Amino acid sequence: MEMCHRTGVQFNLSGYVLHTSGLLQEFIEMDTPSDGIRDYRERDMSAEGSGWREYTYTNLSHSRAHYLMAIEALRSELGYARTTDVAEMLEVSRGAASMALSQLKKRGWVTEDPNRFLLLTDDGRRITELVSNNFEILRCFFEEILGLKKDDALADACKMEHLMNIETGERLQKLTDMIKDAPDFCAKVKRQMAKMAQSD
Repeated sequence: MEMCHRTGVQFNLSGYVLHTSGLLQEFIEMDTPSDGIRDYRERDMSAEGSGWREYTYTNLSHSRAHYLMAIEALRSELGYARTTDVAEMLEVSRGAASMALSQLKKRGWVTEDPNRFLLLTDDGRRITELVSNNFEILRCFFEEILGLKKDDALADACKMEHLMNIETGERLQKLTDMIKDAPDFCAKVKRQMAKMAQSD
C-alpha cells in the first residue's frame, strides 16, 4: 500500500510511482502532432491487425494513464473520486486536472455517476488493468532479472507501462518465468548483470 502525502489516502498500485511533471503540457502537445510523430504513425502503426493501436501514443500518454490509475485508486480506497481528489493525488492544479479529465471523458474512458463522482468506463478499466499488468511485468524483469535497483526498476517500469502491448507483455512475462525456473542460468544472468553494475 502506498500513501498520498497530501491526502492521507492509501492506494494499492503495486509500488506504482507517480511522475507528474509536465502533465498539462503533455496533454496540450498531444493535439498538435509533430512531423516526427506523423512519420512514426505512418511507419509503425500502418500494419493491418495492430490490435493495440487504440492504446498507442495517439490515445494513451504517460499522464493520461496516471489520471486513470488515480481514479481507480481513489474509488478503491474511498468509494468515490472527485476532480479535486485526483488533482491532490497527482499534485497538479484543479484546473489542469479538470482539463485532462475532460479529454479522458471525450475519449470515452471516464464518465460520472449521478452524484458527479468520477467513474471509469469499461474501456477505462481495461486500460488500467493493462497498464497495471505491464507495470508489474516490467518491474519484475528489471529488478529480478536485470538486477536494477528497486527505485530505478520502479521508475523505468512507470515510464514504459503504457507503451507495451499485451502480446509483448505476455512474452516478457514468459521469458522472466523461464529464466527464474532455470536456477543455474538465472544465477549466471544475475552475476553478469552484477558485473555490469560494478563497471558503471
